[in-house]
Amino acid sequence: MYVAIAGNIGVGKSTLTGLLAERYDLKPIYETVDENPYLADFYRDMKTYSFHSQMFFLAERLRQHLRQVNPGDRIIQDRTIYEDAAIFARNLHNEGTMNDRDFDSYQRMYEAIAATLRPPDLMIYLRARVPTLMQRIQERGRSYEADIDAGYLERLGDLYDAFFADYSLSRVVILPADDLDFVHSEDDRARTFDLLEPHGLVAPMVRP
Repeated sequence: MYVAIAGNIGVGKSTLTGLLAERYDLKPIYETVDENPYLADFYRDMKTYSFHSQMFFLAERLRQHLRQVNPGDRIIQDRTIYEDAAIFARNLHNEGTMNDRDFDSYQRMYEAIAATLRPPDLMIYLRARVPTLMQRIQERGRSYEADIDAGYLERLGDLYDAFFADYSLSRVVILPADDLDFVHSEDDRARTFDLLEPHGLVAPMVRP
């Protein structure tokens, strides 16, 4: 089984990945955010570093898929390659931060890569309003995220909603992340599990 977790910046993807990995005996595959050598520069100067940053994420996502996701048995992934293209790169192009030539080159590479990848069996979309995202971003205190503004998160959120309106590669569960504090609340954690288990996410009878 291949489970993927999607959602905006700060929504709680990595935390939920860890919780579900432990409960359902899934191997977690995390987004390599802190390994991106362009990310701090990107947040400082998006126009100059947008293409470089997105190409790094694309290459890392391909590496993860080929080494871990495609051959894996019980896998859970924090953010997908589909979001890289349909949300983040597209927003950069929409805003004029990534020029037409770079966006076309990115899309060509993405389309060639995506055709070789195993799609999820279950996609979990963590959806939250901008105030919730801003609060959680502030709480985790990453220096390169300090200047993220609400408008940027809102534009990403609109693209997420549009993407999932047309998404058809797998089953989708949309979780209301504003109302689920699965970090601090055991009740909300149990509620999250209850929302997911009818969609095929179950722990194995015998753990390896």
